[in-house]
Amino acid sequence: MVDLISFSEAINDSRQFSKRHLLIGNGFSIACCPDIFHYGSLFSAADFSNNPDLVKVFEVLGTQDFEIAIKNLEAGALLAGIYAPGHTDAAAKMLADANALKEILLTAIAGNHPDVPGDIPHDKFWACRRFLSLFLGTQNDGQVFTLNYDLLLYWTLMHEDNPFTQAIDLTTNDGFGNDEDDPMADYVVWQGEVAAHSAKVHFLHGALHLFDAGTELQKFTWVRTNDRLIDQARRAINDNKYPLFVTEGSSAQKKAKIRHNAYLYQGFKQLTANAQQGRHCFFVLGHSLAENDDHILRRFGTGRFKKLYVSLFGDPGSPSNQQIIAKANALTAMRHDRFPLEVAFYDAATANPWTYP
Repeated sequence: MVDLISFSEAINDSRQFSKRHLLIGNGFSIACCPDIFHYGSLFSAADFSNNPDLVKVFEVLGTQDFEIAIKNLEAGALLAGIYAPGHTDAAAKMLADANALKEILLTAIAGNHPDVPGDIPHDKFWACRRFLSLFLGTQNDGQVFTLNYDLLLYWTLMHEDNPFTQAIDLTTNDGFGNDEDDPMADYVVWQGEVAAHSAKVHFLHGALHLFDAGTELQKFTWVRTNDRLIDQARRAINDNKYPLFVTEGSSAQKKAKIRHNAYLYQGFKQLTANAQQGRHCFFVLGHSLAENDDHILRRFGTGRFKKLYVSLFGDPGSPSNQQIIAKANALTAMRHDRFPLEVAFYDAATANPWTYP
């Protein structure tokens, strides 16, 4: 049986290292809103019951990416007059299906996410800020990497501290800043690789507040609009901007999309660089170490940092936890003899970031 320690014991043990970093999985969000965050991807959460044929579009294209499906339908409608002259109904059907996909995407986003930060109690945000301060800030100049594309981490970083207690030292730099051509815009833009080197927060698989505008990556900010998530998303999609996120799929498919996007690849490189630091350590919270994220996990297995702290939720002997333990041990076996990796397992219930003392 695995030796399960508490989160506080793991933190105390990690003080032997110069920096600790955090990798967040879906369990982070489930701990906050278990009735909402129970899906694996937007595709699996989408309701195609009124448009069952649209599933075939994704199957033919070999993707679960809504942006790819929508753009292919719109492009097909433009080309239909050349390759299927006289069949105007085909072009009309493709445009109608493209619009239907936009609404399905919007419904999936809104139906599986709180509308506004005010839907989350202040106490939860304050607790989570205390938790994050263990990894971000002057006390520990680490970094946070998330595989989630929901807004809970972003909202927490932007939330004000409890006015009745001491302010929390929390570094929130994520590589975004004002648009130099429109500094008063409702959004900020990614500043590129040079500025991103100082970023401390990385959305490795994108997020619902990051929109690809073609010429730049925009981050929609709650503090500048006070708009509901669904309203922001609808305006963006109507302007042909799509949320940047890596949908569920194989590790190879995810890695391919990451490598073809400068922002995603920069976050991936930051995780890789920190994994090569022998005096650093990593914490994993709320992630199953599933093989479809092997593109991330292999960086741990081939890194040089000395210790990995992995959360387990519930009975360590359960089949799901046994799989996590086996995968973590497999990562240690990947290491070169000169850079051995030690793994410790901690009880996720003692680390709940939304009730952290």
